[in-house]
Amino acid sequence: MFDFRLKVFHTVATRLSFTKAAEELFITQPAVTKHVHEIENHFKVKLFERSGTRIRLTPAGETLLQYTKQLFSIYSNLEFEMNSLTKSHTGRLRIGASTTVAQYVLPPVLAAFHKKFRDIQVTLTINNTERTELALLNNQIDLGIIEGHSKNTRLKYTEFVKDELVLVSNGNHPLAKKQIIRPEELLKIPLLLREPGSGTLEVIAHALKPMGIKISQLQKEMQLDSTESIKLYLMHSDCMAFLSIHSVLKELKNKDFAIIDIKGLNIERYFYFIRQQGQVESLPELFMKFAMHYNFR
Repeated sequence: MFDFRLKVFHTVATRLSFTKAAEELFITQPAVTKHVHEIENHFKVKLFERSGTRIRLTPAGETLLQYTKQLFSIYSNLEFEMNSLTKSHTGRLRIGASTTVAQYVLPPVLAAFHKKFRDIQVTLTINNTERTELALLNNQIDLGIIEGHSKNTRLKYTEFVKDELVLVSNGNHPLAKKQIIRPEELLKIPLLLREPGSGTLEVIAHALKPMGIKISQLQKEMQLDSTESIKLYLMHSDCMAFLSIHSVLKELKNKDFAIIDIKGLNIERYFYFIRQQGQVESLPELFMKFAMHYNFR
C-alpha cells in the first residue's frame, strides 16, 4: 500500500549498501539507484554521500529515515489490526521466557494479549536462557523469549525489546554519590552474580571482555538465580550487581537503589524471540507480532 520508493530508501539507509538493498528487495542495483534519485529529485535534497565504496546518510537522509521508521511502524500496526478483525484465533500457546523478561517485561503484554484474544490459552514457563532454549528444542514450549548473547544454529532469533544492564547499589552505598568509577575499580567491589547459564551473566562477560576483565576476576560475593533475590540482598548489603534497567525502575524512582556508571562501559542488549528453524505455527507468530506492537512507554 505504501510508496515502494520509500521502502527502497529505508532498506538502503538501514543496510548502508545499494547492493544489499537490491538483493533484499529482489530488484536490480540500477533500479535501487533510480528510486533513490527520484526521492532526491522530489525533495530537492541529497540523501547519501559516498566515500570510496562506502555510503553514509546526509542530514536530510537521517531525517527521512526517522520518518520512514515511523511510517512503516504505523503500516505494520494497521495490517496487524485489520488482519485480527477477519481471523478467529483459538488454541494453546506455550511460552518459555528467561527470568528478567518474564518478570518485568511480559506481564502487561500477556494481560493485553489475553484481553484481545480470549480464546487462546497461554501458559508461561520461567527459566534461564539456557534452559529456555533447551525446552524449545525439546518441543516443551512453542515460543521462547530470552536475554542471552549466544546463537544456536538450530534456532531463529528475532529482536524484541532493547534493554540495558546497569551496575546497581543500594541508595546508601558510599559510591552512590560518586556515580562513576573506573573499570579497574570494579575488580575491588563484591558482586552478586546470576547463575551459570543465565543470559545476563553471558552478556556481562561479553561486554567486559574488550576491557580486559574476565568474570573469573570479579569478586563474587554470591551467585543467585533470581533477580528479586538479588534486589532484596542488595537492600541489606554493600555489594553491587548488574541488573536490567527494566527490573529496577521502581527502586531507582524511590531512591532505594543507585546506578554506578563504569567509565567506557555501556551494556546494551536485546531480548529475543526464539523459535526452531522452519517453525511456522500461527499462534507464536501472532503473539510475536502483538508483543512487538505493544507500547512499552
